[in-house]
Amino acid sequence: MIKILELFGGIGAPRKALINLGVEHKSIDYVEWNEKAVRSYNAMFDNRYKPESVVGYNLKPDILVHGSPCQDFSIAGKQYGGNVEDGTRSSLMFETIKIIENLGNWKPKVVVWENVKNTLSKKMSSAFNLYLTDLERLGYTNSYKVLDAREFGIPQARERLFTVSVLNGEWFNFDLLERKPMRSIDEFLVKEFSDKHLITQPSMLSKLPGKKVSGTYGGRMLTEIKEYTWTITTKQMRSPNSGVIRVEGNKFRYLTELECWRLMGFDDIDFERALKEHPGQMNKLNGTLYHQAGNSIVVDVLEAIFKSIISNHLNVKED
Repeated sequence: MIKILELFGGIGAPRKALINLGVEHKSIDYVEWNEKAVRSYNAMFDNRYKPESVVGYNLKPDILVHGSPCQDFSIAGKQYGGNVEDGTRSSLMFETIKIIENLGNWKPKVVVWENVKNTLSKKMSSAFNLYLTDLERLGYTNSYKVLDAREFGIPQARERLFTVSVLNGEWFNFDLLERKPMRSIDEFLVKEFSDKHLITQPSMLSKLPGKKVSGTYGGRMLTEIKEYTWTITTKQMRSPNSGVIRVEGNKFRYLTELECWRLMGFDDIDFERALKEHPGQMNKLNGTLYHQAGNSIVVDVLEAIFKSIISNHLNVKED
């Protein structure tokens, strides 16, 4: 059995990935400050966790997984770059370092961190390099690579930076990850949807595919989804977004909440359990469920990473 610790755990993509792999595991703890995400996690995995901060934690997992908030690394965010002195949200990545330091002689064998690829940009890279240096000081060997969800079967153009740090001088080889052909987008789209998903807002109608680019937002047009979506974000009612779907003629709709969850690698039953916790308002898009999908990690990518970690670094066999 392997033990995992999920920091900034969201709706539990790491645990879902291990379940899909059939690996015997135990989530020794899950830390997430967002109360609504905690409720979804508990509903999906039948837990009773409470919203908590990562500050001051002292636990002993085999694998520590964290995906600190991306707003300060994202192009769409403020791009403070995780500056610790400024106290930005992305500086929480360094709380992971403190947690490992507090464990003393014992350390998790593998640490996995996920964030936006803009982390590697010239403006943002100083905090990332400091993070790598801190892990090296603690005895870890770092490997990192930008991975696209489309490489792992999911029709979503979602590029994220993954860093895998292994103890005792071991390199994690991203080339060993099992890639899969991208599945058809039709497997993820629903046949029935609500009128609330139709695009009717004037500000969005002006940006539909085929409209003339003009004004301040020239170039920030909506993209029609054909073979894959763009990155699933926390909101769909904005431009740019993950893309729109042609219903008929010049009528388009947003991705539904369920479609976004599917495109992050979650099953319909996971979604239904979360929906029961967060039913939303009648005739309005469910902002909570969109937000939880957009903030998650693609389960299928984590499956490939965990499968390689287990086979090459933990010597744990799959069921």
